[in-house]
Amino acid sequence: MFNISPRILGVAEGAFWAGLLACYFLLPNSLPLLTQILIVGLFAVSLDIALGYAGILTVGHAAFFGAGAYVAGLLSKSGWGEPVSGLLVAAVAGGVLGYLCSWLIVRGADLTRLMITIGICLLLYELANRFGGLTGGADGLQGIETWPLLGVLKFDLYGRTAYVYTLVVVAMLFAGLRVFLRSPLGLALKGVHENTRRMQALGSPVGARLRLAYTASALVAAVAGALMAQTTQFVGLDSLSFDKSAEVLIILILGGTGRLYGGLLGAIAYTLIHDSFSQLDARYWMLGLGLFLVAFVLLGRGGLTAWLSRAFVVRSRS
Repeated sequence: MFNISPRILGVAEGAFWAGLLACYFLLPNSLPLLTQILIVGLFAVSLDIALGYAGILTVGHAAFFGAGAYVAGLLSKSGWGEPVSGLLVAAVAGGVLGYLCSWLIVRGADLTRLMITIGICLLLYELANRFGGLTGGADGLQGIETWPLLGVLKFDLYGRTAYVYTLVVVAMLFAGLRVFLRSPLGLALKGVHENTRRMQALGSPVGARLRLAYTASALVAAVAGALMAQTTQFVGLDSLSFDKSAEVLIILILGGTGRLYGGLLGAIAYTLIHDSFSQLDARYWMLGLGLFLVAFVLLGRGGLTAWLSRAFVVRSRS
C-alpha cells in the first residue's frame, strides 16, 4: 500500500473527473467511443468488486453484463424505452441473478468457482442463441428504441446525450461503491479477502459477506450492460461471450485490482493500446497486443494504479 497525501489524492481525483467532463467539449467527434470506454470501465469496476475486493475468482462475468443488456433491450422492444427505469429494472435483474448464482459460487474453492462462472456464462450464451425469436440470436437484438432522457434530451448519432447520461450514472455508482467499500461492511469484506480463517474465528459471516459482494458486483455489471444496450440500441451475443469476460479481466489487470480506479484507467489504457496496435498492423495487431500485455503483467506489478501511486508518493516526498 502507498501512503498518498489526501490533498494530492483529492486533486488527482478531481482532475480525473474534470477531464472526463471536459471531453464533452474537447472531443465532440469521439463521444460515442468515449461512452463505450466509460461503460467498459464500469464493467471492469464491477469485476473488481468480486475479484479485487472479495477475492472471488470469476472468468464468466459477462453473464451479468449480457443479462443486463438483454433485459434493457427487451424492455425497450416491448414498448417501454424510458432509460432510467430500464436501467433500474436491469440492475434488479442482474442483482437477483447474481444472488442466485452466489450460492453456488461461494461454496466452492477457487478452481470450482472458475468452472462454475464459465459454465453460467456459456449457459446464458447458449440460451440467448437458441431463443432467437426473443433475443435475435446470432443477428442480435435489434429495433431497440431509447426514449429521450427526462423526456427532453434525445439520444442522437453524435452521442452527446449518451455520454452525459453514461458519465452521470458511472459517477453515481462509483461514489456509492466507494462509500460501501469504506463502510464497516466493506472493511469486513477486505478482511475476508486477506485472511478468511481469521475472519471466521472472529465470528464474521464470511459466506454472507461474499454473497453480498458477488450480488453487488453482478448488479453493477448489469447496469453497464443496460447502458450499452440503451446507448448503442443493439445487443449482440458477444455481450454474453467468454471473450467479453476475458477482455474485461485483462482490462482490470492492466488498471490494477483492488482499486476502484483500476477498472476505469484500465479501460482507457486498453482502448488506446488496442487502437495503436491495430493502426500499426491491420493483420497481426493482436500479436503485438498480446506481447505487450504479457510484458506488462511481468513488469508492471499492480497495474497502472500502482504506478501512479508510486509516482504520487515520490512527488509528495520531494
